[in-house]
Amino acid sequence: MNALCWHGTGDVRVDNVPDPKIVDPDDAIIRITSTAICGSDLHLYDGYVPTMQEGDVLGHEPMGEVVEVGKNVRKIKPGDRVVIPFNISCGSCWFCERQLFAMCDNSNPNKKLCSSMMGQATGAFFGYSHMTGGFSGGQAEYLRVPYANVGPLKIESDLSDEKVLFLSDIFPTGYMAAEQCDIESGDFVAVWGCGPVGQFAIQSCWMLGAGRVVAIDRVPERLSLAHSWGKSETINFEKQNVYETLMEMTHGRGPDRCIDAVGAEAHGAGAIDAILDKAKSAMGLTTDRAHVLRESIMCCRKGGTLSIPGVYIGFPDKIPFGALMNKGLTIKTGQTHVAKYYNQLLKQIEEGRIDPSMVVTHTPRLSDAPEYYKTFRDKQDGCIKVVLKP
Repeated sequence: MNALCWHGTGDVRVDNVPDPKIVDPDDAIIRITSTAICGSDLHLYDGYVPTMQEGDVLGHEPMGEVVEVGKNVRKIKPGDRVVIPFNISCGSCWFCERQLFAMCDNSNPNKKLCSSMMGQATGAFFGYSHMTGGFSGGQAEYLRVPYANVGPLKIESDLSDEKVLFLSDIFPTGYMAAEQCDIESGDFVAVWGCGPVGQFAIQSCWMLGAGRVVAIDRVPERLSLAHSWGKSETINFEKQNVYETLMEMTHGRGPDRCIDAVGAEAHGAGAIDAILDKAKSAMGLTTDRAHVLRESIMCCRKGGTLSIPGVYIGFPDKIPFGALMNKGLTIKTGQTHVAKYYNQLLKQIEEGRIDPSMVVTHTPRLSDAPEYYKTFRDKQDGCIKVVLKP
């Protein structure tokens, strides 16, 4: 089959690789019909995530048709149309029983490697390094899905792929980011980053009762979508000072809730800390450019909440921990527990309350994926979200 494979920093290629096979009786094989490029994939593309190996198959936002199942699989059958969560979960460990699916204790075969870097191991993820299991990803024609009685979400309506595909990751991620804010009715929420996760975080803030949402970015197309679809106010950080603007908007108090939907590769429009991060990154001295994390801590009101869906990798520095502590901020983070949220969010889509396809700007063939990784990373051609078609 054809699959998009990692060959080093900035080097991804469509290779011919062996078709996946049933390995365990709980496995399923899926023929991929749509698979997206995620902002997290760019951390792999840019070489910031350790333990990648040449030839690894990328991708963790897939959906498609079931073509084969193991003898123990009862949840799905050949012919079913399914969305596959990015995280692989056993469904029965201590964490899965508490719906902390991204923290599964059994799915990651490389727990020792992951624990050496993080203290304890995360669960496994599709297409996202050997630290998170080394499982082949979904930017391919076919995908092996372990624990197929747990993860796959069956789609029984005729909704298009583009409307349901993002239940694999970014819609639940945006929703969990907003939920972690503990939004109270009427709250002012500031969202850093108007990429796909930020767009869904904005939508979710309104669902959870926010009174005012402001979106922060520099890319015109993203800011425009946040304003038109997301009904948010906007700040272009290349033209406005974010801290001063937020203080003015909140009469000096600061946003009640802040969401960092940017993560490890933040830009800072000339801010000193961002310049230092960029220089250290270029010299291989850091994997994280944490300007947004620092700025959101400084902006958030006293006693407020900061939610971080943006992915961080290593050891970001210059964090204003004194401000964090003395302002009494609450921080909530984490990879998304997709299966906790996907049924309720599917209902929102089916009832017409949200159309996730609004973020889709490009739908190229899988064979064109290397070109579109560059387009997505460099924010060219109005690109917000790429959905590949194998």
